[in-house]
Amino acid sequence: MQQVTEIRWHARGGQGAVTAAKMTAEVALSQDKYFQAFPEYGPERSGAPIVAFTRISDEPIQIYSAIEHPGYVLVLDPTLLDAVDVTAGTGNGAVVIINSEEDAGALAARAGMEGKQVYTVPATRIALETIGRAIPNTPLIGALAKVSGIFPLEGVLDEVKTSLGKKFSDEVVGANLDAVRRGYEEVAGS
Repeated sequence: MQQVTEIRWHARGGQGAVTAAKMTAEVALSQDKYFQAFPEYGPERSGAPIVAFTRISDEPIQIYSAIEHPGYVLVLDPTLLDAVDVTAGTGNGAVVIINSEEDAGALAARAGMEGKQVYTVPATRIALETIGRAIPNTPLIGALAKVSGIFPLEGVLDEVKTSLGKKFSDEVVGANLDAVRRGYEEVAGS
């Protein structure tokens, strides 16, 4: 049976979840893996809850639907924990990585987190300190790389440099690389 890693991203419009889903897929491509990355769009606007998805596999992916049973859930905005069932469809052992200053153990004790591996990373603070904007996506990609082991940190850094280098100055790219590294280093589990 084909092993597919499924990742669901929960965020608010404007936090970079769609970009993160696509960048993660591009990292997988650079590691000679197959991928899918797509958002679930509706009438969202900046600040509204959104969902994006990433699938990664060593073999061609023959699934063409939204991810209902993710192995990994990334929450870019911790206020969504009270607004959306971010763990819907997850099984025991699913990994939940939350952008939060709060202790991972405290979040793991919340309703709905039973049987989950909960990690936190202060991604908004990292983004503000490195990039100068509250866009937590790149620190969370770094945290995902560390927690999942799906791809090496160097692969993430190379992709961020390539992807963002097409649109942004060297200064912005360098700040995002720092954000990825810090996300990788500062993620902590329960």
